[in-house]
Amino acid sequence: MSTPRARSARRGAVLVLVSATGFGMSAVFAKQAYAAGFNVPTMLSGRFVLAAVLLWAVVAWRRAPLPRGRALAVCVGLGALGYALQAGLYFGALAQIDASLTALLLYAYPALVTVLAIALRRERPDRRRLAALGCSAVGMLLMLGAGGVGGSAATGGVLLALGAAVAYALYLTVSAGLPAGLDIFAVTAVVCTSAAVSMVVAGLATGSLHAPGQASGWLWIGLLAVVSTVVPIAGMFVGVRDVGASAAAILSCAEPAVTVATTALVYGERLTPVQAAGGLAVLASVAVLQLRRRSAATAAVAVSCDVPSPTAGDEHVRETPRPPRRRGGAARWGLRSLRPGGVGSRPVGSGRPVRVDRPVTRGGAHPGAEVDRGPRHRRGAGG
Repeated sequence: MSTPRARSARRGAVLVLVSATGFGMSAVFAKQAYAAGFNVPTMLSGRFVLAAVLLWAVVAWRRAPLPRGRALAVCVGLGALGYALQAGLYFGALAQIDASLTALLLYAYPALVTVLAIALRRERPDRRRLAALGCSAVGMLLMLGAGGVGGSAATGGVLLALGAAVAYALYLTVSAGLPAGLDIFAVTAVVCTSAAVSMVVAGLATGSLHAPGQASGWLWIGLLAVVSTVVPIAGMFVGVRDVGASAAAILSCAEPAVTVATTALVYGERLTPVQAAGGLAVLASVAVLQLRRRSAATAAVAVSCDVPSPTAGDEHVRETPRPPRRRGGAARWGLRSLRPGGVGSRPVGSGRPVRVDRPVTRGGAHPGAEVDRGPRHRRGAGG
């Protein structure tokens, strides 16, 4: 008979794969919206507005606390600048080159994040990371050096896709500095709202917002917002808690595979054998980056906009040592200090801060780790 932990792990793996599938199908929805007469600014404005409305409904239902002060300012900046820029570059590339190549080029971001982490001295250039960087570099050379990437339009699309990878790497690096304890749905709602405002203002300023030529285009915008934004966020949120961040990040590599498969089925797009080999090398670098040195380690995951975080699982569990017990009073006689009701009724000293996983989602920022701070009388002012 399967244990509850095994059932939970299976459920988490399924939810992560469902999330990756939803994200991977965004390319098909976007290309269908383009065919219906949407341009990139109008499509992204509609996507962000609808996704923000749905996310705020989830926040209201969960009664989640909102970020404040500096954290709120960082979330607004991540949405208005980082999220909007990354999505604009990515979906702009989709309008010029094949979606399969765009998705694989975007996966250069884990290597870029690792380079930034080493440059900022957050990580050490050990053999595992150097091997992943080399694997990613070889994969990129194979994809860009293969046939079918020539021409001015294709070159522009490649540059946009690589620019999206750079923008996303910077986004993750900044979002990793957000404080712990932020609710992921609240952060995601703030980021999506900021991105929506940014895209609408930019569209109005440039006169690029317009109604689509076909009313069916709004159906594809709705699918892009629901199937490729809100549902994957929720699925990844639960899935990472069940399987752990490292396993979730590796399972999320199914996303570009879904993009390649769906665009090949719908549009007949095909990668050359050399491009396919390069794409596999890039995805292998992601798996290498997620391999854990210690089997007991768990992870804190950066919340993302469009692709899973490469730093998922890079942090170890950190526990503060239990304070020494005083041999006197109730402790001396083996009695427990209790408080009536709530968390205060647990034994004194029963809670220790423990890092737990956070989901890889799109449209948010790094919420940090949740902390079980123990009995209320040990939490200090404000609880």
